[in-house]
Amino acid sequence: MRHARRRIVRRVARLAAVGGLLIGGTMVTRAVASEPPDASAPPRTLAQHASGAGADLVARLGTDRTAGHWAGSDGRPVVAVTDERAAEAVRRAGATAKRVRHSMSELRSATSTLRAAPRVPGTAWALDYRSNEVVVRGDRTVSGSDWSRLTGVAEGIGGFVRMERTEGAFTTRLNGAEPILSTAGRCSAGFNVTDGTNDFILTAGHCGPTGSVWFGDGRGDRQVGTTVAGSFPGDDFSLVEYANGQAGDGADVVAVGDGKGVRITGAGEPAVGQRVFRSGSTSGLREGRVTALDATVNYPEGTVTGLIETDVCAEPGDSGGPMFSEGVALGVTSGGSGDCAEGGTTFFQPLPEAMESLGVRLVGSARRGAAAGPSATSSPGAAAPGASAPATGVGGSTPPARLADPRNIGPGLLIVAGSLVALVATRWIRTEQDRKAYRRHYSATWG
Repeated sequence: MRHARRRIVRRVARLAAVGGLLIGGTMVTRAVASEPPDASAPPRTLAQHASGAGADLVARLGTDRTAGHWAGSDGRPVVAVTDERAAEAVRRAGATAKRVRHSMSELRSATSTLRAAPRVPGTAWALDYRSNEVVVRGDRTVSGSDWSRLTGVAEGIGGFVRMERTEGAFTTRLNGAEPILSTAGRCSAGFNVTDGTNDFILTAGHCGPTGSVWFGDGRGDRQVGTTVAGSFPGDDFSLVEYANGQAGDGADVVAVGDGKGVRITGAGEPAVGQRVFRSGSTSGLREGRVTALDATVNYPEGTVTGLIETDVCAEPGDSGGPMFSEGVALGVTSGGSGDCAEGGTTFFQPLPEAMESLGVRLVGSARRGAAAGPSATSSPGAAAPGASAPATGVGGSTPPARLADPRNIGPGLLIVAGSLVALVATRWIRTEQDRKAYRRHYSATWG
């Protein structure tokens, strides 16, 4: 009976050790295959699927039965609908439905009325899908009489127009990834694009008119290129043609600071609630969320429509810098209010619209196809205008380096080591017991 119990204990111990080896090995494999934690590398988001699914549902149901979509806290798409049949269709598609009073058609009609009113510099409005309202903001430069007149227009539209005063002033951020300079001021390089023959920098339109000459360093002795096309106001994008016609190797990477960059794999449309990142030559890498789409801003220089509204901060010099998420290019910095000390609101020119208007595509997607995927990190030198550098991984990290990182695989290695010790111990105990049993048998036989 005692021997049977011992055999059972040994078998259980061996099985536990083998199971520990399997679990520990899986943990180590996943740690080596995944990106190592890095505080300076931009975190990834999971909103691209929600954005695509929500947009498809809105397009299928129409603007009279929907009022926008956004990414919920659980990552699932949320679609605002005006009737129960539309809500059922949304739920059948695996998304969350929210009943609202006003359709997208009504919200857009309200913004059309606001645009038709006398222009007031220092004001902006956007569609707030979550509250089912049009939010009108006025900065500190708007006089009391102008604000009162605009409030009267809003009251005439209906109760779904909300008026808010905001701190600071809505300004273009003239003055990024990497800085580019001209006689007009300092901006940030956005994304490298191509027409199939020549390469360009796509940046903000307010940075400088056609013919502006740009330089890539503070001394102004390295010419980057010349602005050859653009649109501002109305839109806010421009095209800077490289002086030598080529952006160089690694042109699909944007700088994020601290010796790192993010590889851009394609372009896309953002979703309200999506976590996004912006890089600029003044304030570096910043993060926030998309708060509204189809925003209109009345800058002192003119009105720009169709912008992406975010709570990401920006400062002078960040104009034209890239906004992205999960390695997908979303837009270039236009302007806003506030700063990165107190926070504020920043608006972005959507990238797909700008590329379609200019007849260009991303350099990286032209070489590999525009399939959106996880972002890769690289030396920021590749993001500098005209620079070339290979993409290498975070800080040149390799699998051996990850093996030495206890944050990644320490628990897995401990489980593997403990399981090996247990396996060796059970084997040794069995050997010792077998040897003692043999001695007893030998003594009994030849005693």
